Amino acid sequence: MVEQEQSAFMLHSRPYRENQQLVDLLTEYNGKVTAIAYSGKTNKSNKKGLLQPFLPLKIVLKGHNQLKNLSRVEASGKSYQLNHHYLYSGFYVNELLVRLLGEHVICAEMFQCYQKTLFDLSQQKSIETILRQFEMMLLDELGLSIDFSPVFELTSSSYYYIQEQGFIPALDKLPLPCYDGLHLQAIAQQELSTQQVLNTYKVLMRQIINGLLDNKPLNSRKLFIKRELN
Repeated sequence: MVEQEQSAFMLHSRPYRENQQLVDLLTEYNGKVTAIAYSGKTNKSNKKGLLQPFLPLKIVLKGHNQLKNLSRVEASGKSYQLNHHYLYSGFYVNELLVRLLGEHVICAEMFQCYQKTLFDLSQQKSIETILRQFEMMLLDELGLSIDFSPVFELTSSSYYYIQEQGFIPALDKLPLPCYDGLHLQAIAQQELSTQQVLNTYKVLMRQIINGLLDNKPLNSRKLFIKRELN
């Protein structure tokens, strides 16, 4: 990896060794990268205050192994201010990137999409629309774009979605969500003006993403549910 300055965001951090932490970064040029950050106690060496979610950074990475060293980090702008449900949505987006993106895979469009997602959340636009657009872009980045052509080419009124197979007509009863064909057509054309279509969109994306996660729960979802109950 060339040692160059680049834009980045910290997605997640965890303790490592004494005065060190491991940080998952989404970077402009190198995709998702895990790096060691020294979090000493002096003002010169302390990076901990900068390694916060949703803060635009300029960083330099060093090292020839997969695990890099974060040699320099500075803020490149003001932190995106997210509150309440918008904050939980930001954590959800970060967790998806940490768990689904491969390491050191260039994804410039995903980086731009992430920045736009944070901006839209900070402007308190429609959470449902913001998250669905992000999820779609993430699937595209993973090479798992949804093929909606069957819902236009076939005449069934409802469909199932099966991983590795896509949409099939709902002819037999299956233990899967059943989707209205007109709703799927609207999603394909990004006509998201009704709550019914948005609800279908949410269930579809949750089914697909849960499959990618092997149905292992997301901590950000559990946090959201816990906050809702309090």
